[in-house]
Amino acid sequence: MTLARFVDPLPIPPLAQPVGERTHAAYPGRRLPYYRMEMRAFRTPLHRDLPPTPQWGYQGMSPGPTLQAQRGEPLLVEWINALPQEHFLPIDHSIHGAEREKPAVRTVAHVHGARVPADSDGYPEDWFTPGHSALYHYPNGQDAATLWYHDHAMGITRLNLYAGLFGAYVMRDPHEQALGLPDGDCDLPLALCDRLVGKDGKLYYPVSDDPEAPWVSECNGNAILCNGKLFPYLEVEPRRYRLRLMNVANTRFFNLTLSNGQPLVQVASDQGLLAAPLPRKQVTLYPAERADVVVDFAGLDGKDIELRQQGDAILQFRVRDRGRRDTAAMPTALNTIERTPPATAVRDRVLTLGEMDDAGGRPTMMMLGGKHWSAPITEDPRQDSVEIWSLVNLTGDVHPVHLHLVRFQVLERRPFDLFAWNATRTLKYTGPAQPPPPEEMGWKDTVRADPGMVTRIITRFEGEPGRYVWHCHLLEHEDNEMMRPFLLRARA
Repeated sequence: MTLARFVDPLPIPPLAQPVGERTHAAYPGRRLPYYRMEMRAFRTPLHRDLPPTPQWGYQGMSPGPTLQAQRGEPLLVEWINALPQEHFLPIDHSIHGAEREKPAVRTVAHVHGARVPADSDGYPEDWFTPGHSALYHYPNGQDAATLWYHDHAMGITRLNLYAGLFGAYVMRDPHEQALGLPDGDCDLPLALCDRLVGKDGKLYYPVSDDPEAPWVSECNGNAILCNGKLFPYLEVEPRRYRLRLMNVANTRFFNLTLSNGQPLVQVASDQGLLAAPLPRKQVTLYPAERADVVVDFAGLDGKDIELRQQGDAILQFRVRDRGRRDTAAMPTALNTIERTPPATAVRDRVLTLGEMDDAGGRPTMMMLGGKHWSAPITEDPRQDSVEIWSLVNLTGDVHPVHLHLVRFQVLERRPFDLFAWNATRTLKYTGPAQPPPPEEMGWKDTVRADPGMVTRIITRFEGEPGRYVWHCHLLEHEDNEMMRPFLLRARA
């Protein structure tokens, strides 16, 4: 199937607007902005020359409306399940949490990267069915950052995101707003994902050869969507733009470049501003990672520039020959990031990333610490304590590991002897520690755990006590046991 390129304008999700105000027990005497986000089935063409594609989305669009929050100003969101009773993608009932007796359509919203109370985090088992809703509270007590919201229902997260249930959640604060970075209509979320799309416009999800166990360990599509469109274009003025790049794909990672060789100047990662602007010829994002980049189109009047994924154009920027000029200079410093000293950690947890294979060597299940989701909780940090988590990757895959609630810093990656581990369960390093590259020196909430490496992160467990989760953000892995609860215990 060959489609004409750059015939559809890039959709820009609208800003979500509150529909009223409500009180909340955590804020006596105050009324908080109240938003309604309804999950609905809808149809829209992914490309001018394709029939409309059945999808699910918040407010009947994908990506959903952008939620925008200001630091220190809490808000309420009612997440409403108005979806059909039946799923249009293949459910594997052999997966824990997706058994046949469970309703086919279940949802629960999680704001990825948000520091929230446990009862508003979107715990995977807190799902609700069509005709029901959940009211969640977001304190927004954190730095400016590009967060995103998505479904997190147990056993079917991969299907619900594939159907279209995701959107941007943009945190702002006065410090960032004073830096003079591009804003307004020059500050754009860009959600990237891939899908298997047929000539009939329908989404197809891959399945195994076993109809009783259709789960597959990865999902790679034949088409890359930018804000829900194939090969869109965006008219820009000859000035700077901020692009909030978000990898919302199930499995695919992105290697992004500009066709004219111009650098993408990264200013922020998952959890907010870097210390200083970082020019990069190529930006790599694994699932759930984000990178805010500034692109300067000044001097490119009348030219077309492409954003490319591994050399293939996925989005075209059409630079107008006139428009508002941008006279602001890029600041040389953006943020003060104090590194957390490893000596402050009260514990170093050694946690394995593994898989179980069948007789043919095909993965049948992915696991954390060799434990199922339903096993007793083993990760139970104290509130405000500092811990190091050493992620030991025993598999041949890269796993983007996400911790709910907290932000962390990457300490190092170090190669180890897999045979020694398998024989004696001891870590025998085979090379020196590798410090994180500059783009990983900011605050993160998702880290790339490479095969054959121990990836060490350090975090202070700030937030309210309660039950949260950590997991691989390859959604096929997350849905099939590569997710574990953790318990944040109250400070001693």
